[in-house]
Amino acid sequence: MRATAPADPIVAHCLELLAPLGDARARRMFGGHGIYLDGHFIAIVAWERLYLKANEATQARFREAGCEPFTYEAKGDRRVTMNYWTAPAEAMESPALMQPWARLALQAALAAPRPRQRR
Repeated sequence: MRATAPADPIVAHCLELLAPLGDARARRMFGGHGIYLDGHFIAIVAWERLYLKANEATQARFREAGCEPFTYEAKGDRRVTMNYWTAPAEAMESPALMQPWARLALQAALAAPRPRQRR
C-alpha cells in the first residue's frame, strides 16, 4: 500500500501508520488535514493530533481508551464537538498498534450516509 508524503511531519507520520490498511492520503483543510483511506474520509489532523472518525457504535471504545473528542470554538463563543476522537497514545507508536483503531474509523466512515451529489 502507499501513502502520499506531505511536508508536515505529523501528517507524514499518520500516513505511515495508516498505510498498511490501504491507500492513505492527506488533503489540506481548515488549517489542518483530512486523512483518507482508500477514498474514505477517516481522520483529521489538527493541532498536532490525529483524530479518528467515530460513530455511535464505536465512540465508546475511544472513550474507554481515554481518547478525547475533537472540539473547536465556533463563532459566538460556542464550543462544537465533532465525532472524531484522538488515537490512543500507544497507537501512535506503530502501524500494528494503529490498525484496530483505524479499522474502527473506517467502519464509521463506511456506515456514514453518503453526501448528496450536486447536480
